[in-house]
Amino acid sequence: MPEELFDVVDEQDRVIGQLPRSQVHAERRLHRAVHIFVFNSAGLLLIHKRAASKDEQPNKWTSSASGHLSAGEEYDETAHREMHEEIGLSGKLEFLHKFPASPETSYEHTALYRMSSDENPVFDPREIAEGIYCRLDEIELQLNADPTRFATAFQVLFRWYLEHFG
Repeated sequence: MPEELFDVVDEQDRVIGQLPRSQVHAERRLHRAVHIFVFNSAGLLLIHKRAASKDEQPNKWTSSASGHLSAGEEYDETAHREMHEEIGLSGKLEFLHKFPASPETSYEHTALYRMSSDENPVFDPREIAEGIYCRLDEIELQLNADPTRFATAFQVLFRWYLEHFG
């Protein structure tokens, strides 16, 4: 199976080339990603623990679903694809915010979406070790107590979310 190609982008998120995933990560090139926060009707947020086999930030808690844009993909398209692939859900997504690429977002311009669903997620075991629904204040307490348990991009997105919607 050939290695996934990413669009390499500049600081303004304009495509300037394409490179294999491993090279983009090794050289810390700017690229694109999406994160989705899935809430149930009780207002609980689904978070998941990344699989131990992940090449970046294994065993860290993160967003309900997330992933990179493949070369030529758009943010909305990727968000729907990643939700389906990682947690087996589909539905109407609401775009919330786009974060500029930085070391904290793993050099990814990151689009954050949210959706509501009471369907049971089906986790892809290659991506996800486990998933749980939590209250926002519980996540905040855990994050403040031990930030190293959480992926760095999730920390940025979650704190922004609390500031704007919490």
